Amino acid sequence: MGKKYVTFGEIMLRLKSPGHERFFQSPALEATFGGGEANVAVSLSLFGKDAKFVTALPANAIGEAAVREVRKYGVDTSSIKMTKNGRLGIYFLETGANQRPSSVVYDRAESSIALSKSSDFDFASIMADAEWLHVTGITPAISQDAADSCLAAMQEAKKSGATVSIDLNYRKKLWNYGKKAPVVMRELVKFADVVVANEEDIQKCLGIEAKVDVTSGELDIEVYKQLTDEVKRQFPNVSVVAVTLRESKSADHNGWSAALSGKTGFYLSKHYEITDIIDRVGGGDSFSAGLIYALSEYGDDEQYVINFAVAASALKHSIDGDFNLSTKAEVEALCKGDGSGRVQR
Repeated sequence: MGKKYVTFGEIMLRLKSPGHERFFQSPALEATFGGGEANVAVSLSLFGKDAKFVTALPANAIGEAAVREVRKYGVDTSSIKMTKNGRLGIYFLETGANQRPSSVVYDRAESSIALSKSSDFDFASIMADAEWLHVTGITPAISQDAADSCLAAMQEAKKSGATVSIDLNYRKKLWNYGKKAPVVMRELVKFADVVVANEEDIQKCLGIEAKVDVTSGELDIEVYKQLTDEVKRQFPNVSVVAVTLRESKSADHNGWSAALSGKTGFYLSKHYEITDIIDRVGGGDSFSAGLIYALSEYGDDEQYVINFAVAASALKHSIDGDFNLSTKAEVEALCKGDGSGRVQR
């Protein structure tokens, strides 16, 4: 087997109201699994990478079902810690439509990963054959122990020579254990090579301000150039900063593109008008997976790297559930301009 592409974080039970219904409008919730780092591992596996997902889960039938769901897509689950402590976190999702936004309710306190210590994971052996480690800003927001585990994973990955990426992923509802996001996140970013974010993430996680009005529908690209330059100035260890540019026209209609401040310059991706969103949850994770894959395969062609990541994420918006079930061939076809949606016969 090749070198591993490792992700570390929480997977949750996802309970979604059917279609575009409000919560309990009908007495049903659709049960699947999802979570930032698991989503990235599944997408990387489908692109052909040797992906490994590391987490802690309760040693019961529900925890085992979560493991099976990830393994189904070819992800290595051998380093998942099954524990008697804690529970599987849950998030409830209500999908918006038109001017009504989607809504997420978290029920994840005291989850197995929130209660796990960094010493519960043998990060030295996990990272021994790692090519890449990906983490997000969601896990360090859950608890101090989870933040410590993230830091330990990143430090071991750097020691072993792996590339480290972090999706800042600011989640206001999660930062409740007494530390402000920048205090924790700035320490983590010191061990990253690649940073993925949107403009709010950079402001809320790193305390780096940008004059951006996300509600105007218009994007000033010069602002993003300055913003990514400032991230690199404050964190000289970071060589790539990718910023997703989502223009929310309504819950169903988004403009979608990204900018990349890379090793060779500043690049803007192709722009997609996504007019009939099926499910935007996991859109950022599909972007991260596309970016990781493209950096590892086409690293020198940074224009293609950012186009691949954005195309992968554009396709995710057409797929129900957290996971991006798109193949490399489908992403490449969209990169080449085949976005017609015509039946492939």
